[in-house]
Amino acid sequence: MTRFAFILHPINARDAARRYPIAKLLPDSVIEKMLAKKEPFKVSDISGVVSATGATTEGIFVGLPLTPRMMIDKMSLEAVYDKLEGCTKIAEDEGCKIIGLGAFTAVVGDGGATVDRRTTLAVTTGNSYTVGTAIQGAMDAAEAIGIEVSKATLAVVGATGSIGKTCARLMAPKFARSLVVGRDEQRTEELAREIPGATATTDVTKLREADVVVTVTSADTAIIFPEHLKSGSVICDVSRPRDVSVRVARERKDVLVIEGGVVQVPGRIDFGFDFGFPPGCAYACMSETMLLALENRAESFTIGKDVTVDQVSEMDRLASKHGFKLSGFRSFERAVSADKIERVREARKSLVTA
Repeated sequence: MTRFAFILHPINARDAARRYPIAKLLPDSVIEKMLAKKEPFKVSDISGVVSATGATTEGIFVGLPLTPRMMIDKMSLEAVYDKLEGCTKIAEDEGCKIIGLGAFTAVVGDGGATVDRRTTLAVTTGNSYTVGTAIQGAMDAAEAIGIEVSKATLAVVGATGSIGKTCARLMAPKFARSLVVGRDEQRTEELAREIPGATATTDVTKLREADVVVTVTSADTAIIFPEHLKSGSVICDVSRPRDVSVRVARERKDVLVIEGGVVQVPGRIDFGFDFGFPPGCAYACMSETMLLALENRAESFTIGKDVTVDQVSEMDRLASKHGFKLSGFRSFERAVSADKIERVREARKSLVTA
């Protein structure tokens, strides 16, 4: 059996305060100073992953006590790499052969390449399976609310990043029109030129033209707000921290926001830690690490700033083989109700018949 490890970290200082109740009384800046002094640690054991083939695996969560803001603004990149190296050493001591870089650890720096060079473990960001599940989730949601994609407009936000770029390349041919939205005008235009029918923009307000939005930026705070969205549209938010503001859940009952990449893991899995999902569910990036472990493939898989179409196809194939599948739609940490889908369907109908 190949054991695996997966790195978790707090999304913000308040998130960290949930683990240390006394920290609730402290300002964020003080909490982050406390976190910076902490070393990585083992969070829990993970057991009960049983493939449809009968193969099994088990592993551990490793906690990295850094928020995205600390990784970007408060610490040097070298200091972040040192902390990540500490995570890999814990995994090695626990007998793991492969480690997955969770959430912002897959984004910071060079997308895992340096971590890969500094450890004997195999490393993966999990971005290949994240792309596959984001596409499937967005397309399933579009169908659920009655969007005819061949006549619709797609927008990919964060389109020049590793996940966004591949989502744009694979999804755009299915749509009548596509928008690629990035921060860097030149890089965004370069991407648009290679995708037939795509238009580049750095203006997030252009999302009002989109019927289906996939958003996957490395922003450390929300960038999509209620006023940016078209009635009767679907938004698949793959980013952690989220790109879509919680205000959208309160103020826009006529749009469907889903979390990208939530996967039902086969077996009777026990994560030993509550990260807010229903029993047996995990992020796609976690699942990619498990899939490679089930295959006994202790090899670095998705590393760096690009995800290839072949890598996405391979992860989709392994997921099917081992019985991993998308869970039901979730939005802002809750299951999406049938009533919610029906409200958005009605908004869509009103839009089409207007």
